[in-house]
Amino acid sequence: MVDAATKKTLSSLPLLKTNCGPRDRENWPTRLKEEYQALIIYVKNNKEQDNDWFRLESNKEGTKWFGKCWFIMNLLKYEFDVEFDIAVTYPTTAPEIALPELDGKTAKMYRGGKICLTDHFKPLWARNVPKFGIAHAMALGLGPWLAVEVPDLIAKGIIEHKQAS
Repeated sequence: MVDAATKKTLSSLPLLKTNCGPRDRENWPTRLKEEYQALIIYVKNNKEQDNDWFRLESNKEGTKWFGKCWFIMNLLKYEFDVEFDIAVTYPTTAPEIALPELDGKTAKMYRGGKICLTDHFKPLWARNVPKFGIAHAMALGLGPWLAVEVPDLIAKGIIEHKQAS
């Protein structure tokens, strides 16, 4: 039930090999390097397809991630802070991506602005441990969530473009 665009995106992302989380001090740097390589490839592919929609960076340990994501609608750019932590059970547990400024504005969100990925993304993640990483969470989690939720929030007048305020 995956569309052609999703299959194309997924096939262009490298699969990760190292099965460890941040508690594994010996192997975590290897996993983190794989994560960054996959993110770099994903961002590069997005730019080549004129689909640049996020920036991410992490703390030195690679356990806290933060940045910006955006959605363009009617030639207006809606930009949001994005953040998440890498759980100690990672990669078994998918990152819980949060958009704090949208907290409480949609039913498809948990406390703290964490986006709801339970029904669609988390089962896919579970079937692909340890091959999926942060780039996959962005491509198959946050990206589709933004594409569905932001236009709805705009149409309902729940969020407005910053210039309109």
